[in-house]
Amino acid sequence: MKVAIIGGGAAGFFAAIQVVENYPEAKVQILEKSKKTLAKVKVSGGGRCNVTNGAKTILELVKGYPRGANKLKKLFREFSNVEVQKWFAEKGVLLKEESDGRVFPISDSSQTIIDCFRSQTDVLGVKIRTSAAVSQIITESNMAITLVVNEEEEKYDKVIVATGGSPKVEGLKWLYSLGHKISDPVPSLFTFNIDDWSLRKLQGSVCKNAQVSVQGTKLKATGPLLVTHWGFSGPAILKLSAFGARDLAIKDYLFKIQINWTGGLSFEEVSENLNQIVKGNPNKQLLNYKPFGVTEKLWVYIISKSNLPVKKKWSELGKKGINKLLNTLTNDVYDVKGKTTFKEEFVTCGGIAWDSIDAKTMQSKEVSGLYFAGEILDIDGITGGYNFQAAWTTAYVAARLR
Repeated sequence: MKVAIIGGGAAGFFAAIQVVENYPEAKVQILEKSKKTLAKVKVSGGGRCNVTNGAKTILELVKGYPRGANKLKKLFREFSNVEVQKWFAEKGVLLKEESDGRVFPISDSSQTIIDCFRSQTDVLGVKIRTSAAVSQIITESNMAITLVVNEEEEKYDKVIVATGGSPKVEGLKWLYSLGHKISDPVPSLFTFNIDDWSLRKLQGSVCKNAQVSVQGTKLKATGPLLVTHWGFSGPAILKLSAFGARDLAIKDYLFKIQINWTGGLSFEEVSENLNQIVKGNPNKQLLNYKPFGVTEKLWVYIISKSNLPVKKKWSELGKKGINKLLNTLTNDVYDVKGKTTFKEEFVTCGGIAWDSIDAKTMQSKEVSGLYFAGEILDIDGITGGYNFQAAWTTAYVAARLR
């Protein structure tokens, strides 16, 4: 059996390895259009490679997927994050789970994962071809599949498409022409651009637990928030951008956000906290008592934005001063004017629609012998190892070639 894997990324390599483990006599080739394989794995997780998430149950795991969660819930019963960690351990790659649930190689280097994949493909005899661009798939009556690779035709018995997400629908036309339905791709996992010079002083500051919501929508996310030189980033923002990917695209990335710097405490709860501070620390200056775990830099910014002097004593605030702090702490409003996306770790919302796929096998409903795995599908996750987990699972199921 001759098998082609289109795409030399995470899903492609994992699928190739699984195919040979399932069918030792199979002749498997990875076809990668660029000059490098596993490029996204190399830069993922800041060069550390966030392999998966340590969620303890499948129900908890699927909460990390704005799209594709229902399909993945069933697929994870076949190959979950637990099986992924066992697989890497069997290959000699030790992993560790951090306090936030992210799972990395103990080496803290993505090269460990790359070396593992390359050694496995070498041992199993998988042929890796770079600069091998597939431009067309031709189906034949005898069940064979012909690929046009660098303008030359090559015949295969089975083909797995693992090309990753396409930022534009034009990049999926070669699959659309075969009858597959396409969910239009839009960016997911992006940061928010804020044109506010007062924020520049906060560059590099982190609020460990902020709640961010988009005005006029039900979109809301809680978690660490990072202030950058262009605006806001961090898990809370990235999660919000993922779950709001389509809504925010419709808004052309022009909208208002509200930040609750206390992590989502209500107006009443924050009010009670501030009044308790006034009673317990009346003679302390605002600067010298930082509530809600905010950093000193952020607290000075919040005081300043509330039009209060940092050396003012808590007892001198009065009801008006308390209300100013309350408003900034629980309802700090910013205009978002655009997004910033990191090309190396680009994640798309959209891709091959599930209506075109048999979710039990990952085989195309339009072309027999053609399978899909990874971000080419209409699946995407938030940060935390979810996107790689979806790649491993869909590749595992597709590689059974059923």
